[in-house]
Amino acid sequence: MMKRDELAQQAKELGPWFYPFDFGDGVKAESYTPPEVAGIFETRREMAERAVRQHFGARLPEISCLDIGCHEGFYALAMARLGVGRVAGLDVREENLRRARFAAAAMGFPQIRFMQGNCEQLPFAEVGQHELTLFLGVLYHLENPMLALRNVAAVTKELCLIETQVIDEVTGQTEWGAQAWTHPYQGALAVIDETVEHSSDVRETGATPLALCPSPRALETMLRHAGFRTIERVVPAPGAYEQLARGKRVVYAAYK
Repeated sequence: MMKRDELAQQAKELGPWFYPFDFGDGVKAESYTPPEVAGIFETRREMAERAVRQHFGARLPEISCLDIGCHEGFYALAMARLGVGRVAGLDVREENLRRARFAAAAMGFPQIRFMQGNCEQLPFAEVGQHELTLFLGVLYHLENPMLALRNVAAVTKELCLIETQVIDEVTGQTEWGAQAWTHPYQGALAVIDETVEHSSDVRETGATPLALCPSPRALETMLRHAGFRTIERVVPAPGAYEQLARGKRVVYAAYK
C-alpha cells in the first residue's frame, strides 16, 4: 500500500484525469470534463451494472469480463467492485492504461489485467473469450464499426453491453442496381470527421480521425449481423444523463 503523500503525488503526475476517482485516504482525481457532462459516467455505470446483475445474478464471481476501450479503467473497476471474478481491460492508448493500472492498484484491485490493443484489430490470442464484454463510449469513434462489432462478438460468450452516441433515425428505399430495382435500408451511418480532436491528442477519439456513427436501427441491424442472437435496449433510470434520457445516446444489451 502506498502512503498518502506518495498516492497523491502519483495521481497528480498522471493527471489530468478524464474520469473521477476516489483513491481513498482523501486522495481524489477530479474529471476535467465540464460538470454538465460529467453525469454521463454514473448513468452509464448504473445502466451497465443493472444489466449485468439482471443477467448473471449469483454467477458474478464465476465469470470473466473484458472492458474494450477501457480508457482509465473506470468501468473495469466498477465490474470488479460489483463482484465479477476476473476483469481485464483493453485500450488503444498506453497513456490511458498507465492511469488504469495506477487506479486499480490504488483502489485495491491489482488483479485487473490491462493490455494495449485496437478493437478494429483485436489480438484474439491475447484477449481470449469472456462471458461479459463492455463496449462503452467507443463505437461512434471508429472508422470500421462493423468490423469492431464482429471482433467484439467473437470474444463474447454471453452478454455484451454497448453504449454509443447515435444519430437521428433515417430509413427508406434506395435504387439498387437499376432504377426499377430498390432495396430498403435499415438506419444509417453518419460520417464524422474528428481530425481536429485527433490532431490535438484528445484521448477519447479512435485510432484514426474518421468515425462512423450509427442510428439506433442501423446499430441493431449491425449487432444481429455481428452474431448476437437477442438485442435489448437498456432503459435509463429517472435522473439519467440528459443524452441517454433523450435517446441521443443508447445502451444495448446484446446476447449470444
